[in-house]
Amino acid sequence: MNAEATPGRERLIEQFKADGLKVMFGNPGTVEQGFLDAVDAAADFRYVLALQETVAAGIADGYARATGGAALLQLHSGVGLGNGIGMLYQSLRGHTPLVVVAGDAGVRYDAMDAQMASDLVAMARPVTKYATRVTDPRSVLRTIRRAVKIALTPPRGPVFVALPMDVLDELNSEPVLPATVPLTDVAPSPASVGRAAALLAGAARPVVLVGDGVALSGAQGELVAVAELLGADVFEVDSSEVNIAASHPLRRGQTGHMFGPHSKELVGNADAVLIVGTYVFPEVFPELENPFRPGAKVVHIDLNAYEIAKNHPVDLGLAADPRHALRALAGVLEQRLTPAQRAAAAARLDVRTRERARAELAADDDGTPMAVFLRTLAERTGRDLIVFDEALTTSPLVTRYLPPERPGDYHLTRGGSLGVGFPGAVGAKLAHPDRLVVGFAGDGGTMYTHQALWTAARYGIDAKFVVCNNRKYRLLDDNIAQYWRERDIAEHPYPGSFDLAHPEIDFAGLARALGADGTRVEKPDEAVAAVARMLAHPGPYLVDIQI
Repeated sequence: MNAEATPGRERLIEQFKADGLKVMFGNPGTVEQGFLDAVDAAADFRYVLALQETVAAGIADGYARATGGAALLQLHSGVGLGNGIGMLYQSLRGHTPLVVVAGDAGVRYDAMDAQMASDLVAMARPVTKYATRVTDPRSVLRTIRRAVKIALTPPRGPVFVALPMDVLDELNSEPVLPATVPLTDVAPSPASVGRAAALLAGAARPVVLVGDGVALSGAQGELVAVAELLGADVFEVDSSEVNIAASHPLRRGQTGHMFGPHSKELVGNADAVLIVGTYVFPEVFPELENPFRPGAKVVHIDLNAYEIAKNHPVDLGLAADPRHALRALAGVLEQRLTPAQRAAAAARLDVRTRERARAELAADDDGTPMAVFLRTLAERTGRDLIVFDEALTTSPLVTRYLPPERPGDYHLTRGGSLGVGFPGAVGAKLAHPDRLVVGFAGDGGTMYTHQALWTAARYGIDAKFVVCNNRKYRLLDDNIAQYWRERDIAEHPYPGSFDLAHPEIDFAGLARALGADGTRVEKPDEAVAAVARMLAHPGPYLVDIQI
C-alpha cells in the first residue's frame, strides 16, 4: 500500500461520487455500520433513509427513472436483500439502472455459517443483470466501476455487489476513476435500412409496436415520422414512459398486460409490423402461437439483441439504436414510397385524426369524486406535473385527464407487483424538486409501501399522493372474471381474499401518523377543495378518494 491509501469504506464513497452517485437510498444494518459511519462523515454525499428495503428500492427506482441515470441503493445483508427482491424484479423488467450494494459480516467468517450468513450473490442473481461479491481489498473500486458500466449499458438494469465488512475496513489505494460506459448509438447499415423499408413500404394495414427503448434513445420524434409515413397504428408494449404523445392520433394505447389473446386481436390483421425498443409480448398469460397473420412482414429494431425474435420469428432484426435506425428508415421511406402509398398512408392518418376528434367531443365528466378531482387538478396545474401512475384499474381515468404527452412527465408501474407508485413519486420529486409530482396508487398498493410517506416527511420531500380507494384488489376481480369466462365457470362472488373493506383503512390518518398530512374525499363536491389543499400544503400530502 502506498501513502495515499485510505480505508476501503471511505474510498468507496469517492468512487460513487466519481460516477455521479451522490445520493444513496437505503436501510441500515450492523454489517454495514462502518461504511455507513463513513457515509455520515462524507462531504457532498447524501443518505436517504427508508423504513423498509422495498421502499428504499422503490424510491431509488423512481429517482433513476426521473433522472435518466443510475441510482445507488444500499440493502442490509441477506434479510434486507430478501425484502428488496420484489422491487428489484420491477427494476429488472423495467430496465432501471440501479447499483445495489449490501454488506456482510466478512470474508473471514465464511466458514462459520453464522447468524445472517447467506449467499447474497445467488439471491440477487435472478433479479439483476450482474451480481458479484468483492473478496479482495484491491478490487473494490474496480468491481464497482464494472457494475456501473453494466447497469448503464443497454439493455439497462440493476446490478448487485456484496461488500464484506472486513474488505471495506482494509486500506485501499485503488485509483478513483469514473466508470467508462460504452456508447451504443449504433446505426444500421444502409443496406439493412433498405431491406426494412422494402418490407414495410407497401403495407395496407401496418402496425408499429413500441416500448421504452424508444424513450431511452430519445427517439419519439423519429418514431412519429415513421408512423406517419406508413400511416401505421402505434401500440405501446411493456411501455412505462412517454414513447409517443398520448394525443397523437396514431397512438392506440397499450397492448395486453394480462392476456395474450387481447394483443393478438390488436395485431392479427396487420400485414406489416415494425417492433421498436421492446419485446413481444409481455402478458402474464401470453399467446403461445405466433400472433401475427401468415405472410405478415415483421421488422424488429432494438439495442437488446436478446429480445429480437425471442418468442416469434421476424423477417428482419436490427440490433441498433432506435433513434438512428428510425431516422434512417424515415429517410429511405421518404424516397421509396410511391404517390399512391403516400396517399393511402395519409388517408389512414386522417381516419385516426377524425376518430380522435369525435372521441374528445364525446368524452364527458362522469361526475364521480375521482373524475372531478382529476379534472380540477388538470385545470389548476395546466397539466404541468409529473405523474407516477400505479392507479391500475383507475389508470385509464388518470391518463384521460392527465395524458402522457411529454417525455419525463409520466411514469407507469411495470413488473407486475404492487407498491411502486408512492416510493416512485418520492424518488421523482427528489430528482426534480422544482416540479409538482403526484403519485397515484390503489389502496392495496398503498399498503405495500406506505412507509414512503415517512421518508418524504423526514426530508421535506414535497410529493403528493392519491389513493384510488375501491376497498379491494380490483384488478384481481377483473382477472378472475376472465378466468371464469375462459373455463365456462358460472359467475359467483369474488374470493374473500380480494376484499380490503374490513376493517376500513384510514389513509389520511395513516399519513398523519407518518409525519405527512392528508384528507378523505367521499363526494364530488369535496374533490375541488381537496385539490386546493393538496397543492397549497408545504410538504407531502395524501388524498384518499373513495371510488
